[in-house]
Amino acid sequence: MTHTRRKFFSGASAVMAGVGCGALFASPAIATLNIGKVRIDTVSDGYLDLPGDFIFAPMPQNELAPLLQNMNIPRDRVQPECNVTLLRDGKNTILFDVGSGQGFMPSAGKILATLAALDVAPEDVTHVVFTHGHPDHLWGLLDDFDDPLFSEATYLMGKKEWDYWLNPNTVDAIGASRSVFAVGARRRLLMIEGNINLFGDGEEILAGVAARASFGHTPGHMSFEVRSGSESVMIAGDAIGNHHVAFARPQWLSGSDQDGETAVKSRLGLLDQIASEQMKLVGFHLPDGGMGRAEKTSDGYRFIGEAS
Repeated sequence: MTHTRRKFFSGASAVMAGVGCGALFASPAIATLNIGKVRIDTVSDGYLDLPGDFIFAPMPQNELAPLLQNMNIPRDRVQPECNVTLLRDGKNTILFDVGSGQGFMPSAGKILATLAALDVAPEDVTHVVFTHGHPDHLWGLLDDFDDPLFSEATYLMGKKEWDYWLNPNTVDAIGASRSVFAVGARRRLLMIEGNINLFGDGEEILAGVAARASFGHTPGHMSFEVRSGSESVMIAGDAIGNHHVAFARPQWLSGSDQDGETAVKSRLGLLDQIASEQMKLVGFHLPDGGMGRAEKTSDGYRFIGEAS
C-alpha cells in the first residue's frame, strides 16, 4: 500500500475553493491512497462552522473539559473539514456523498473546484453512493437549475435511509431544529427517484465495495468497506464523526447523532474492526483530508492521520 500523499493546488481552482473558507482552506488539500488497483482521493467540500454544543452538549462536562484541553480542541466552536471520497478503479468513478452545495453554509460547497483540481468533471462520475441524508452530504446533489449535478451517475443509498427521508412524516418526527434537514433531503431525493439503487447491510453494491450498517447518526447511515486484493479501507461517513472524543471516548453520546445509543454501538463496532484488522480509515469530518487509522489505547482509541 502506498502512503497517503498531500497535494496542494494553486491558481484559479484554489481561489474558487477558498472563497468563504478563510485561512483554513486557502488551498484545496487532497489526500490520496492506493489499495491494489483502486485509487481513493478525498476532495474538500470546505468545512462546517458549528457551536460546540452540537457535539458536546450530552457529554459528561467534568470529564470532557480536560480531554478537550489536552487535545487542544475548543469547547465553544468546532470547524470540522468536509471530505468527500472519490474512488477510481479504472472503470468506475465513484463519489461517496456529494457535499452541501451552495445553500447550506458559506464555508462549504466547494467540491466542484477540488474535483476540477483532479481533472474530474461532474459528468465523469459514474456512481454516487450516499452514506446518509444530512445536508453536508446530500444537498450538493442538484445544480442551479435543480437538475442532478452528476448527470451521468447512477445513485445508490441504503434502503432504510432512503425510506426514512422519503417518509413525509419525518419532518414532524425529526424535531424542530432538524426539520429543514428533512424538507431538503426529501426534495432532492425525489429528483433522483427514477435513478436510485437501494441496498441493505452486507451487500456488495459495486465491485469490491460492500455496505456496512452503521446506524445511529441517522436511522439508516451506511459505511463502506472497500477491498482490493488483500488490502482494505473503511469509508466511515459520519459514523466516526471527529478525531477527538469519537476516538478517545467512543461510548459517549454525541449531540450530532440522531439516535445516540445506536450510534455508540456502531462507532464501537467500527473502531474495533478498523483497529484490530489494521484497516485504513476515511472519515468525512476527520482532519488533514480525512485519511488515517485507529489505534487502540488503554481506555479508548486514537486517530492517527496519514499526515502524522
